[in-house]
Amino acid sequence: MKVGRRYAILLAVVVAAALSLIGARATPAAHASAKAVKLTIWSDNVQKPAIDRIASSWGTKRGVDVNVTFHAFGSIPGDLKTIKAENAPDVIVAAHDQTGDLAANGLVVPLFPSKALKKQFPKYALDSFSYGGRLYGAPYALENVGVVVNTRLVKVPKTFAQLEREALAFKHKSSDNLAIAVPQGSGGDAYHMYPFFSGLGGYVFGHARNGALLPNRIGVANKVFLRNASLIDKWNREGLINSKVDYGTAKNAWLKGKAAFWITGPWETDSLKSSGIRFRIIQMPKIKYRSVPFLGVQGTMVTKFAATHGVESLAKDLVANEMMKASFQLDLEQANQRFPANIVAGKRVSDPVLKQFGHAGLGGVPMPNIPQMGSVWSELGGAWVKSTKGSGATPARSAFASAARNIAAKIGGG
Repeated sequence: MKVGRRYAILLAVVVAAALSLIGARATPAAHASAKAVKLTIWSDNVQKPAIDRIASSWGTKRGVDVNVTFHAFGSIPGDLKTIKAENAPDVIVAAHDQTGDLAANGLVVPLFPSKALKKQFPKYALDSFSYGGRLYGAPYALENVGVVVNTRLVKVPKTFAQLEREALAFKHKSSDNLAIAVPQGSGGDAYHMYPFFSGLGGYVFGHARNGALLPNRIGVANKVFLRNASLIDKWNREGLINSKVDYGTAKNAWLKGKAAFWITGPWETDSLKSSGIRFRIIQMPKIKYRSVPFLGVQGTMVTKFAATHGVESLAKDLVANEMMKASFQLDLEQANQRFPANIVAGKRVSDPVLKQFGHAGLGGVPMPNIPQMGSVWSELGGAWVKSTKGSGATPARSAFASAARNIAAKIGGG
């Protein structure tokens, strides 16, 4: 019995020792598995607080340490091309017109949100972050111009003919008055002029069946637009539009009651609210076709570095799921005063000025997101300057045909 007891005690000691060794060896592995997964987001200062709040909440639920760092908005695309992998972000805030460049260089990866979420976005918002028929970004905010009408000076026009008539009648009341305060200046401004362009049947690039933009199908001087181009000559003769008006001149004229119509966007929300002027914001009335504005779209994208860091699936869940929800988009709407891309969120916007700008952007055209758009801006803006500069203006048909040729030559030579 004594021998058996000693044997049992000895066996217990050996087993305990073995278990302690196993536990000691297992401890580092347990710590390693408990180590938080890290995910880095580059954001500018405006969006950072809202993104920080939403992403951190998402990260807590999934055991992810989300690090939202400030990065100058305009520097994000360029810096993404040169940064070392260990310092690179997994998710970025981006403008939609950077999509083509980033996707073509393999810096961002395709996204596959659920069908239910995609239905909460207008097609043009999703198209803005698509390249080659694939979605590369989750749109969260829309930006566009509208016609701001001083309702103390004129009635809100329901047709373009009414807008033209009232604008010219107001202009003729004083030599200091402007008919339509739309900014151009010597360098031109194709962005602010786009509602006139689309209203006459103009477009920049055609589309393939899958929605991809075709840089060899230039619509700056398409047949339909050229048939309507004589209206531009008429607007120039009567002084409805004057390319000598730059941004500052247009803004000051409207704020001082020297213009009843001002074409601008939500970046002027504070100026409008503090002006003391009664106003309405509308989409420009149909000219020959619906006069829709250019759209600037902001969103988030997953970089190729997320895979390198082992967090690609998590990053895609954050961007293509969480950040496309209405609640997230409403948070960002309040942070940066831009209308949400999500339709459900858009219906919940309470700010009256932002709501009106949102309605003015319905059906808008996203600024082309392919690299070839860089060859368009100065030529298209220049055609408007040449054809609306008053006496000595170039006939619009010639100005836009010349612009189209120059664009084609730049793209072909690039």
